[in-house]
Amino acid sequence: MILSGRALRLTIFVDDTDTWHHRPMYTEIVHRAHAAGLAGASVFRGMEGFGATQVVHTTRLLTMTDDLPVAIMIVDIEEKVRAFLPRLDDLLIEGLAILDEVEVVAHRGGQAR
Repeated sequence: MILSGRALRLTIFVDDTDTWHHRPMYTEIVHRAHAAGLAGASVFRGMEGFGATQVVHTTRLLTMTDDLPVAIMIVDIEEKVRAFLPRLDDLLIEGLAILDEVEVVAHRGGQAR
């Protein structure tokens, strides 16, 4: 599938230690997005951040912490992203989820490996 033009980006922020049935939460979300046939999903691990608890988590050497921020970004047409949102309800995600309108200027893929 080639995606171009107007799209919607769903970004979900969780902690890297959040799990769902003994697997990382971000893995569960990516696999659900894949199963839903969405155009793409990526996971990005943060080096430092804070959220609702106002506790700063960082990778700095002296603080050695877990609970680092992770952002899962999913992009597709608006209808598909909005239809996907209910598939996340049972995860009871403690974090933040946001939607942004985006414009896709390049989406090229090779063959699946």
